[in-house]
Amino acid sequence: MYNLSDIGVIKQLLFDAGFSFKKSLGQNFLINPSVCPDMAEASGCTDIGVIEIGTGVGVLTVELCKRAKKVVCIEIDTRLKPILDKTLKDFDNCEVIFEDVMKVDLAALIKDKFGDMPVVVCANLPYYITSPIIMMLLESRLPINAITVMVQKEAADRLTAEVGSRESGAVTVAVDYYAKA
Repeated sequence: MYNLSDIGVIKQLLFDAGFSFKKSLGQNFLINPSVCPDMAEASGCTDIGVIEIGTGVGVLTVELCKRAKKVVCIEIDTRLKPILDKTLKDFDNCEVIFEDVMKVDLAALIKDKFGDMPVVVCANLPYYITSPIIMMLLESRLPINAITVMVQKEAADRLTAEVGSRESGAVTVAVDYYAKA
């Protein structure tokens, strides 16, 4: 198993695959050794299903796989496939779907991949797509128990702002209406 919190290991995996970051995808891979285990734990995914949005090199994915019964990842960047084939090879409870999450029929995916199993969503979201993804997840009325996301501070401030405050916006109202931030 790869030590995915070691920047040298990550750089070598990326180099071997000829991978370079795409600014248009807002790629920023988590490697901090405490953040991903904490996120996985906070998601409440123990012995249930998880949808992960954006796998990166699989650091959070590995932590989810250690806890969840089943993990289905939705990753837009097909260039990560050879890297994920290596980093996730030890887990038989994981499946990666290379699609744009905004175009996936998540209700059908949940029914097909998880059946009646409880499901949560966990993700490290790029800033540029944070609000659209959260709005889609909330407004789709999906059968999910929780959404755990890592976002930039500005996005977090908007998600947790008081409705009607200067920091609030449409996503603030949606979060307040559908969930508890």
